[in-house]
Amino acid sequence: MEQKKETLLEIHDLSVSFRMYDHGLEQTELEVISDLYLTVYPGEIVAVAGSSGSGKSLLASAILGILPDNAAVHGHLHYKGQELTKERQELLRGTEIALVPQSVAFLDPLMKVGAQADGHRKPFPTDRRKKLFKRLGLPDKTELLYPFQLSGGMARRVLVSTALLTDAELVIADEPTPGMSLEQALEALRMFREMADNGKAVILITHDIDLAVEFADRVAVFYAGTTVETAPASDFQKSPDALRHPYSQALWRALPQNGFTPITGFQPYAGAMPAGCLFAPRCPYKTEQCTNAVPPVREIRGGEVRCYYGA
Repeated sequence: MEQKKETLLEIHDLSVSFRMYDHGLEQTELEVISDLYLTVYPGEIVAVAGSSGSGKSLLASAILGILPDNAAVHGHLHYKGQELTKERQELLRGTEIALVPQSVAFLDPLMKVGAQADGHRKPFPTDRRKKLFKRLGLPDKTELLYPFQLSGGMARRVLVSTALLTDAELVIADEPTPGMSLEQALEALRMFREMADNGKAVILITHDIDLAVEFADRVAVFYAGTTVETAPASDFQKSPDALRHPYSQALWRALPQNGFTPITGFQPYAGAMPAGCLFAPRCPYKTEQCTNAVPPVREIRGGEVRCYYGA
């Protein structure tokens, strides 16, 4: 009997909402993530794909516990089998769990780049940092510069190296490659791959499915704040029939090499979600059942899908 692998990170039934003021002083809760699930195992890269507004970056903030004060998080977040409480998030953040943020504004404008990359770690990992900077194509003088002196691509490479220097067990890389040349992006992803091959894990949040599947083990597809499918990355290199959910198939067809074919409609906005399956208004296969009840998550062909009829 095959022994079940232990999870590094396990998320299910996750919801994130924001307390807002509506009319006058009346408060309302705006739910932006609902029933989201994701499992990450040691030794793998999980790419998280989906259109803008699907909840990818919010998931990263929820894992790290860096959402604003008006946010409410419900559901199950477990790291190494233990609940990821606020106190545990503070303890692990920047040590065992590291972030490559999407915005270069995370760099301190008043601190030189080398000192920021070294962080508060003692002894300072200067030699390792120099090697990482070199691999990412950053000139030697970069460590002496302030963030305003960096190009956008240089700043992103600094953020990648800063996360890798933490020796974290889990790195969450939120759109880490925009602004880099193709070779620089490939080198950054190779470094993430090496990290995973050494038993650690990476959540790679990206719009670039083509680049992601070259390095990822699995792809989690998000839509309107929930997970609709997780699939082996190799399925995205085959045909739409290898995928399980109509939205994943639509993403495949929308890739330039697959015809760049769009679908009608648009992703629903938070606060105006349809009943039942969130993709149903755009789905060519929907039935009355799809519009009345949220589909369960099912295991199919080595992946998972939230769909009544995905096969």
